[in-house]
Amino acid sequence: MQGSQKGCYLLILPSIIVLFVVTIIPFAYLFGTSFTPLDLTRPETRQFGGLINYRELLHDYRFWNSVWVQIRLSVATVSLQMLIGLVIALILNSGLRFIELIRAIFLIPMVLPPVVVAIIWKILFTPGVSILNWILGLVHLPQPAWLTHPTLALLAIVVGDVWEWFPFTMLMFLASLQMIPDEPLEAARIDGASYFQTLFYIILPNLKPIMIVAGLFRLIDSIKAFPLIFIMTAGGPGMATEATNYYAYLQGLSYSFVGYSSAISVVMLVFTFFLSYLIVKTVGTEVEVE
Repeated sequence: MQGSQKGCYLLILPSIIVLFVVTIIPFAYLFGTSFTPLDLTRPETRQFGGLINYRELLHDYRFWNSVWVQIRLSVATVSLQMLIGLVIALILNSGLRFIELIRAIFLIPMVLPPVVVAIIWKILFTPGVSILNWILGLVHLPQPAWLTHPTLALLAIVVGDVWEWFPFTMLMFLASLQMIPDEPLEAARIDGASYFQTLFYIILPNLKPIMIVAGLFRLIDSIKAFPLIFIMTAGGPGMATEATNYYAYLQGLSYSFVGYSSAISVVMLVFTFFLSYLIVKTVGTEVEVE
């Protein structure tokens, strides 16, 4: 028995080593660097500086603006991805013909490289070459400069992110819908329950665990919406689309303040862990998240 356990440990040892090298070591370096005022243009600033970066974050207006941008971006994208994914999954689960073909078409955005998605939507939102603006012009509606408008620029990022990732939630919901037992659905139909009664009292309660899992995955990924911002708006106009991860990138690679950028990244990581724990603790108390 002990020999078999040792064999199992040996089998997973390569995975543990890879995880340690690509995750633990970089995080340890990031965490340590966050306590230094490291500036790439001044190597002598590598020395320990205590909580200087974290104290500076408290008074950094641009950082708090990036947090507010990130909150709006995450709430909008995750909510829309969950809603659109659920609606399409319900439609596909209703027994449509050619469901495999339709499902494959819906999966195309998710399998495209994020850079390609960003370029597609930048073209679609660029005046002069935008099909969207051409359609708006046909019906005599305003044709805004989406990516340079202080309000519409973030909306453009939201649209691109939702289009790219709603297939993920759709796929998870569709798989969960196909696993719901037929007995309660048949009983509801026999008792004369309407579709919406069946939806709210049978289908959605059965989907609750997968909703939590899908929501957590998309919440974590929404904080990494870097390619869309980098290619479509570069954080502009002004700071309108400067989310926290993009602000950390600017501080570390554009301004060379690696220590300060590391502190921002650590705060983002801690906040993500805390928010994920809070969601599971409050929303998931009545269900077992598998």
